[in-house]
Amino acid sequence: MKKLLLTGFEPFLNYTINPTQEIATSLTGATIGSYTIEGRVLPVDYNNSGNLLISYIEEVQPDAVISLGLAAGRYKVTPERIAINCNESKEDDNEGNRPEGSPIDEEGPDGLFSTLPIRAFVDTLNEKGYPAEISNTAGTYLCNHVMYRGLNHFRIENVEFPSGFIHIPASHDLAIQHGNLPSWSQEDLTNAVRELIRLL
Repeated sequence: MKKLLLTGFEPFLNYTINPTQEIATSLTGATIGSYTIEGRVLPVDYNNSGNLLISYIEEVQPDAVISLGLAAGRYKVTPERIAINCNESKEDDNEGNRPEGSPIDEEGPDGLFSTLPIRAFVDTLNEKGYPAEISNTAGTYLCNHVMYRGLNHFRIENVEFPSGFIHIPASHDLAIQHGNLPSWSQEDLTNAVRELIRLL
C-alpha cells in the first residue's frame, strides 16, 4: 500500500477554526484508493512550516504529498498551479513574522509547478457537484511557502511523484463566527478531498 502525506494548517490570524486541520486529522490512518493517509498539521510560521514539511516527508517517505490550506472567501476548491519563490505578507504569521518579498530559496527557480493532476481534480469535483477550479496564484503567504518548499525539495532530490497544494473554502462553523464567508460543510470539504485522493 502506498502512503500519502496530507497536511493541513493550524488556525491563524482571526480564523479560530481551520478546516484543513480537521481534514488532515480525521483522515489519518484511512485507506483511500491505493493510499494510506498520514495526516500532519503544520504551524503558520514562516521559519518552521517548510522545515517541518520536509521533516514529515523524510519521516513518512510518502509516495504523494497533498498540502491543504484555507482560502477564506473562496467558494470553490482550488488546486494551485504554481508556487513562486517569494515570501511576502501584509499580515503577521502566528509568530509575528511579516516578510517583505524575500526569496524562499536564494538558489531556487522563480516558480515551481504542481505535479498533482489538477485538471483531473477540477473536472472530477465539478462532475460530482463540488465546485472547483484551477487557481493560478497561491498568494505569497504560508500556503505558497509550503507548496514551494515541498516541490523544491523533490526537485533537489530529483524525485518525481504527485505533490502540490489545494486551497479549500471555509467550513460552516468558521463562517458562522465571521458572518460573511462562503462556506461548505466540514463533511463536504473532507469528502471532496477524498475524491481527489482517489484520482492519484
